[in-house]
Amino acid sequence: MPILMRKQARENQPVAAGPVLVERGYEDLTRTPSAADRLGPQPRSRAGIFETCANPGCSSGWLHLWRSRSAPVFEGGWNCSAECTARRIQAAVRREMDGRGVSQDSHRHRIPLGLMMLEQGWITSAQLKQAVDAQRAARTGRLGHWLVRQCGVSEQLVTRALGLQWSCPVLPLEYHDAESLTVLLPRLFVDAFGALPLRVAAGKLVYLGFEDRLDPMLALAIGRMSGLRVESGLVQGSLFRQAHPRMLKSRFPAVELIEANSEMTIAQVLAKAVERTRPVESRLVRVHDCLWMRLWKRPQQGPLPDPVTVQDLVCSIGSH
Repeated sequence: MPILMRKQARENQPVAAGPVLVERGYEDLTRTPSAADRLGPQPRSRAGIFETCANPGCSSGWLHLWRSRSAPVFEGGWNCSAECTARRIQAAVRREMDGRGVSQDSHRHRIPLGLMMLEQGWITSAQLKQAVDAQRAARTGRLGHWLVRQCGVSEQLVTRALGLQWSCPVLPLEYHDAESLTVLLPRLFVDAFGALPLRVAAGKLVYLGFEDRLDPMLALAIGRMSGLRVESGLVQGSLFRQAHPRMLKSRFPAVELIEANSEMTIAQVLAKAVERTRPVESRLVRVHDCLWMRLWKRPQQGPLPDPVTVQDLVCSIGSH
């Protein structure tokens, strides 16, 4: 299953630069997330004999009096039958897959790193030429790597320039606790997309670190799934390369990898999983060419769920 196994390519590609934002600490936010930041309500138990089915096309919810009104729940709504669960999940799969290709080219017009550093006076034209020549000769590596290795430019300065290039903060690792953050996303995404969750601030904001370029789609998916705001930034390369393997060795929530040959098949598999698990909440989001569903087996307490109470399903459509 190539979609699930590959790592997301990360290339330097040139856009207009914004101001340098170098963050030396974490922001302690007091603003609560807006409704637009969330995908439905926080996971919670639902009860009540008069709970109505969330499927807008349902006309027989009242017939299922024997069915528990607290589960299964999908995106904040109780489903009165397996048929209603399947219809709602089919609609959600169509919603997510119809958005493929959107926002893929939102960061394509970026000023090249070397030109930006030259303009700022951080390197000389001779240093830039030396690094470019070394990069061309090796046919591998990023320009920043060769500026550090061949020209003696500090890694901190290269990271600062990347932050300027992406108009994002440079994030520290002082408060990084890998074990407490594995519940934010599956290990597969940490590995494939080069992501490093850093901290949850004030129970409202997730800091998400990357080594040399941001992944806005992954950040959006995490925000929709968790209901928290996500602030993306860069982490100094050597620090990132130390912390990222530690994160991958940590314990993550259980995950099931699914590959199907059509959207309909994926919807059927997900609907069966919801009916089998009967979660108190479940949600579906797209991450690039994958679909990510999370099932909450018990109500969530606090900004993050207990890893043992959630299960992830990551789906892709294979070519046959």
